[in-house]
Amino acid sequence: MSATTPDRPPHLSRQPSNASTIAFVATVLLTTALFVLSIYQIFFVAPIEAVMGIVQKIFYFHVPSAYVMYLGAIVCFGGSAWYLATKNGKADAIAQAGGEIAVAFGLIVITTGPLWARKAWGTYWTWDPRLTTSLLALLIYVAYLVLRAFGGEGEAERKFAAALGILGVADLPIIHWSVRKWSGQHPTVISKGGGGLDPRMVPALLISLAAFTALAVVLVWVRARGEILARRLQAARDAAIEAGLVQEEQQ
Repeated sequence: MSATTPDRPPHLSRQPSNASTIAFVATVLLTTALFVLSIYQIFFVAPIEAVMGIVQKIFYFHVPSAYVMYLGAIVCFGGSAWYLATKNGKADAIAQAGGEIAVAFGLIVITTGPLWARKAWGTYWTWDPRLTTSLLALLIYVAYLVLRAFGGEGEAERKFAAALGILGVADLPIIHWSVRKWSGQHPTVISKGGGGLDPRMVPALLISLAAFTALAVVLVWVRARGEILARRLQAARDAAIEAGLVQEEQQ
């Protein structure tokens, strides 16, 4: 008699293909190369800004981090909407990974921003519209992760988290337009007039943006895959307990 194995949800049962593994390794190598090139451009090619001095180099990390925070929020939004429409566990895992990316890079934004502001404005923090709305976005996604960590694993909790993930993306246009609408101090990198960035600094910024974007892809890939595997393991354990193969741990 052959032993039966518990059925696994279809969206959690697929193994990564060789092509997927190769693509992942290639992305990691590309990310590494981009960061090496980015560091070289930032510190050895891009000129030192006359007023800010070496502190201006923070700009090359602050702006890409803000951009990746946006990307994380958009991934969280997309995964959350996908989950609400299909109840697909993979979509929920992707949404959670996006929320984690938004928080991680949002913390970099909120940390590097005041370091730059101290030199530019003479103070670490002002309630500038863009700084304030960026902080609000970070707090929304911190709340999202707290809910994911402590709110339970039921479908109702996941739906509520998905709704919060969708709500959070509404703050992104506010961040973008805050300087124009409320006349804040925050500089505009790109504007109708081309922005105030020295052309010699543009390559360093673009390469840094590419490096941070590639890093975000790798992190979402790793975290989503890890979450899917963790849920698969938990499903197998629950099935084994139900079948009487293992005993449930007593609290």
